[in-house]
Amino acid sequence: MSILTQLFANKIYTLAPMAAYTDLPFRSVVKQFGCDLTFSEMTNVNAISYNNEKTQKMLQKSPQESPYFVQIAANNTENAKKAVEIINEIPWIDGIDINLGCPVSKARRSGFGGVLLKEENKEKLIKIVKTITSTSKKPVSAKIRLGFDKSNVENISKLLEDLGIEFLTIHGRLVTQMYKGSANYKEIKKAKKAVNIPVIANGDITSYQKAKEVLDFTQSDGVAIGRGAVGRPWIFLEMKQKGSITPAQKKEVILTHLKEMVNFYGEYGVILFRKHAHAYSKGTKNASEFRSKINKATSYEEVKELIEKHF
Repeated sequence: MSILTQLFANKIYTLAPMAAYTDLPFRSVVKQFGCDLTFSEMTNVNAISYNNEKTQKMLQKSPQESPYFVQIAANNTENAKKAVEIINEIPWIDGIDINLGCPVSKARRSGFGGVLLKEENKEKLIKIVKTITSTSKKPVSAKIRLGFDKSNVENISKLLEDLGIEFLTIHGRLVTQMYKGSANYKEIKKAKKAVNIPVIANGDITSYQKAKEVLDFTQSDGVAIGRGAVGRPWIFLEMKQKGSITPAQKKEVILTHLKEMVNFYGEYGVILFRKHAHAYSKGTKNASEFRSKINKATSYEEVKELIEKHF
């Protein structure tokens, strides 16, 4: 049985890539608590082809992550090919995901991500995707939006299927919308009907109930959770349990995340964990006092004790 046949045997819950958040420790936490598939943070093919140390670290996976896909962004075929050839030789990477949806202005200016969905960039998109799918020895997926400034998601999805993409993650907004407005699940549903490959719905999924509604409505093969998992990585546990988690389970997830941060980054992981601790404490009693103490704590034991007392 192939890795994708096995993966899509049931509806799946995946973690959408987010810069500065979905690093190895965060991914290892969600994987331990119910996430079916993880992706690396978006990585530029130019950086991969230069094979620098920072990029190599970004491509690493935790022992818990299987299957694990590396998400790449490309604006040229030469480095796309080089990057894929490098990824082909890394045994722990199970597949490649092409970012065709990133809406940020830096990506647009550089010709990466969502800007490739513009009609005038169609030939460039075809060349880049074809280069990646023909070079890769591993499964290739793509993450897209509905279109650049108007929805063309059915045509885009069918085109990508024809180019060898094996499953799609579709964020229900246009590139020009950034994160404004609401995700359009009607358009995702249209795309799902238009193709014969699995489709994962993405956008505004913040609870088990919302995930269920989106799956039922779109008939998608899974959901991808991005911003809904920031400060709430236990959302994947809720998905698996089909309901709310207990305070004890929440504390277990937070302490596991702290431990994974220190394992990966060393003592500096304690400092990096502060932004996550702030998000975890949002809406809790005495949150400001907890954040103040966390900001001053510099050791794993200090932070662990603060978490155990607060949560």
